[in-house]
Amino acid sequence: MQTRARIAEESMFHDRQAAGRAAVPAPLAFADDDYLDHETWIRPAFDKLGDVAGLDCLDLGCGHGMASVVLARRGARVTALDLSAGYLAEAARRAAANGVRVDVLRADAERLPFADASFDRIWGNAILHHLDVATAGRELVRVLRPGGLAVLCEPWGENPILELARRHLPYPGKERTRDERPLRAADLQTLRRVAPSVEAEGYQLLAMARRVLGAGALSRGLAWCDARLLKRVPSLGHYCRYVVLTVRPAP
Repeated sequence: MQTRARIAEESMFHDRQAAGRAAVPAPLAFADDDYLDHETWIRPAFDKLGDVAGLDCLDLGCGHGMASVVLARRGARVTALDLSAGYLAEAARRAAANGVRVDVLRADAERLPFADASFDRIWGNAILHHLDVATAGRELVRVLRPGGLAVLCEPWGENPILELARRHLPYPGKERTRDERPLRAADLQTLRRVAPSVEAEGYQLLAMARRVLGAGALSRGLAWCDARLLKRVPSLGHYCRYVVLTVRPAP
């Protein structure tokens, strides 16, 4: 469980990020594809949510709020939750700029301020690895309705070469909080002890080179190879850069 000191540190770190983004203003209006295709796992992960029209959806650790806007444009009733007041302000501005309603709320993801069975869907991108997995997992299951699901996209830490690169090589966007760490196989075991159903799918095996190469033709070719390799040999997902988790409560 997060201590007050850690919560404060996480909040300040992401507030600084949000302030940096606000200091270099960029257009808030965007097309869905701008978000769904900015990383190779986002679109297939979003597809796992299914038709969200008329559903209550939680964007957990909403950050800049692009996922919240996409959900709202698809007809969901969206609550965007984050520790960072700065990011929540950006998410609210982005929702207004795109003509959708999103309710923003500052709260701790390990102590969700919602009644049991409040949501049909939960989306999270790079949030669980900031949290105590068991505590956050219990909260996810608690606030999901029967038949609902949570889709969480998380950095994965079982590739030793990738972990060396994460620790020692410079690359864009490397900034991170002191205590965050990629998920490991032991974290999946922990999550499966508190959630009735957890599915895991790896993304970016060869295409993890995109972080250095950028989103060009070579990266697209590597992603094409990944799709076929991982379909034929799913166990290679153990060595991927990211994992997409689908979490379901009891029926």
